[in-house]
Amino acid sequence: MSEPEAGGEAPRRAVDYEAVFRASPGPALLLTPGLVIVDANQALLTLSRRGRDEFVGRSVFDVFPTNPADQEAPGTRLRASVDRVLATGEPDSMALQRYDFTMPSEAVEKRYWSPVNAPVLGPDGQVVLIISRVDDVTDMVRAHTALQESEEALSDEESTTAALLARFQGLQELNEQLRRAHRRDREIAVGLQRAMLPTAPLGHSNVAVRYRPATSALNVCGDWYDFIDVPPDRLMVAVGDVVGHGLEAASLMGQLRSALSTAIRATGQPATALKALALYALTVEGALATTAIQTVIDQRARTITYSRAGHPPPMLLRPDGRTVDVLDEAADPPLGALDDDSARSEATHSYEPGATLVLYTDGLIERREEDIDAGLERLARSLARHGGLAPESLADALLVDLSPAADGPDDDTALVVVRL
Repeated sequence: MSEPEAGGEAPRRAVDYEAVFRASPGPALLLTPGLVIVDANQALLTLSRRGRDEFVGRSVFDVFPTNPADQEAPGTRLRASVDRVLATGEPDSMALQRYDFTMPSEAVEKRYWSPVNAPVLGPDGQVVLIISRVDDVTDMVRAHTALQESEEALSDEESTTAALLARFQGLQELNEQLRRAHRRDREIAVGLQRAMLPTAPLGHSNVAVRYRPATSALNVCGDWYDFIDVPPDRLMVAVGDVVGHGLEAASLMGQLRSALSTAIRATGQPATALKALALYALTVEGALATTAIQTVIDQRARTITYSRAGHPPPMLLRPDGRTVDVLDEAADPPLGALDDDSARSEATHSYEPGATLVLYTDGLIERREEDIDAGLERLARSLARHGGLAPESLADALLVDLSPAADGPDDDTALVVVRL
C-alpha cells in the first residue's frame, strides 16, 4: 500500500464487498428479489456444516421449505418476512424460531435462531438483493428452559441469559402484534382509497388518473383528485394535498374533497369554491396546511378557468406535442394562510383542440435540496418528450420519468391527465 503524500489524503482502494460479506462474523445468506441464494458467508457454512454449493443457485425455500398449513414453520415465516422487505424496502426482524440441523452422523441437533432480513437498494430505490442474517440463540433458549424446569439456582450468567431471552421473546410478540395492527389498518386504508378516489368519468376516455402512495405509508395518504362532469360541455377537475400519511390524513382528505366538490357544484367558480373550502378548513383540525387546485374546463369556449391554494401549477401541452404552458397566473397560499375576508384569485387560459392538461401533487416534482423550478422544468421536458402518447400511456410515462431517486423525498403522488 502506498504512503499518502504529505498534507494529502491516503489514496482510495477499491473495497471487495464480496470478501467483506463472506468474512462477516454473523451467519448470513444473500438473496435475489426472486429469493434465489447467490451467496452464503463462511460463518453460515461453518455453523451449518455445509458447503457453499449446497446453497448457491437454489431457491431459499428449497433450503428452508414452507408449509402453508403451519404458519410457524421456518420457511413460512421467512416467506412473510421477505415479502415485507420487498414491499417496504425496510429491514424486517423475524420472531424467534427453531430450525434443526442434521449432523454428519445423521443425528438431529436442535438449534434456535433470531433472523433479520435487510434490503440492498439500487439507484432507483428498489430492492435488488436481500441480506438474510441469523443469530444463533440456542444457548439462551437452553438457559431459559433450565430456569423454568430446574429448582436449582442458576449461575448469574445463566440467569442473565434466560432473562434476556424472556425479554427478547416479549419484544418479538409485541412486534408481531404491531404487524397485525398494521395489516388491519392497511385493509381499512385500501377500502378508503377505493371509496374516495374515483376512476375517470364514464364516457371520458380522454382522461387518465394515477395515484402512487408513499412507500413508507399505508396504501392511502393525503392526496386526492376529483371529477365532476357537467353536461353537455363542462368538466370540473380538482387535485388536493393534505399534509401527512395514513388513516388520519385519508379521513381528512375525504372531508375536504367532499366539501370542495359541493362548493364547485354550487358556485361553478374555482376561486369562490376554494374560498368556501378555506372557510370550512378553519373548522377541521389539521386542514389549514392543505393545498388544492380547482379547474373548470369549458369545452365549448375552449377555456380552462382555475384557482390555486398553495398548489403547484398545472401544465398545458399544446397540440404540437412540444410546447408546454405553465398555468401560474392564479397563485394563492394554502387554505389556512389567508384572512377570512381575503378573496382568492382566478385565471382563465384558452386552449386548442388536442391540447393536454396535467394536474398533479408535489410528490411528482419535488426533490430534496432542489428548487421547485427544477422539478417543474423536469415535468415540462417529460411532457414534451412523450406528448404524442394517449392519456393512459402518457400518465405511465410521466410516473416513470419522474419517479423520485432512492435518496429523494418519500411522498405520495396524485396525477391527472386530460386530453382536451
